[in-house]
Amino acid sequence: MPTTWVMACAFAPSGNLVACGGLDNKVTVYPLSMEDDPINKRKTVGTHTSYMSCCLFPNSDQQILTGSGDSTCALWDVESGQLLQSFHGHSADVMSIDLAPSETGNTFVSGGCDRTALIWDMRTGQKVQAFEGHDADINSVKFYPSGEAIATGSDDATCRLFDLRADREVAVYTKESIIFGVNAVDFSVSGRILFAGYNDYTVNVWDTLKCSRITMLYGHENRVSCLKVSPDGTAICTGSWDFTLRVWA
Repeated sequence: MPTTWVMACAFAPSGNLVACGGLDNKVTVYPLSMEDDPINKRKTVGTHTSYMSCCLFPNSDQQILTGSGDSTCALWDVESGQLLQSFHGHSADVMSIDLAPSETGNTFVSGGCDRTALIWDMRTGQKVQAFEGHDADINSVKFYPSGEAIATGSDDATCRLFDLRADREVAVYTKESIIFGVNAVDFSVSGRILFAGYNDYTVNVWDTLKCSRITMLYGHENRVSCLKVSPDGTAICTGSWDFTLRVWA
């Protein structure tokens, strides 16, 4: 790897490329083929002025979207390495990005250490909406499956739901007993359940509509740093600072 501290990685839609980066400030793309050693074919696509915290391919292998500690997001052309679009609006580190689920995929959300979540138009580079309400860094953002809302997870120990059409916060997921920050959020396929990974080694499972906690997942022995629901919705995978990945059916 180009850096020993990798903060983000992503598969290309075709499954033929992997992008990664971190404290090297770069996003590097590796082609995946059985014949060649990927190291020989790796290519630096883009460079930020601070660490790269998150990356994704927006619906094609040709472009990659990154978020950075330099408070910007950027859209890069994979082949040429050209900066196609720059997104300025956060006043602190960008920690997380997510693409809107619509097939066209022209909007995305970013969340950061300025405690705000921003909705962007990828074609123009313009900020479309801004959502405030958290009392600390936003570590994770995720679109609701319909694309009409976003969930956020924050160091303030809460998750929140913001409705894009209402242009406001519509739900807070919290309990007095929860005092540790949220590192990652994801929805069930239907959107009825919100999974959140915390610094107290647990995953809280929330009812999105009722704002009540359904259950907790115990097992990790350090903070839960990332989580993702499987595409078919039958399982969830969690990653932790305890050096394990766990799959929960």
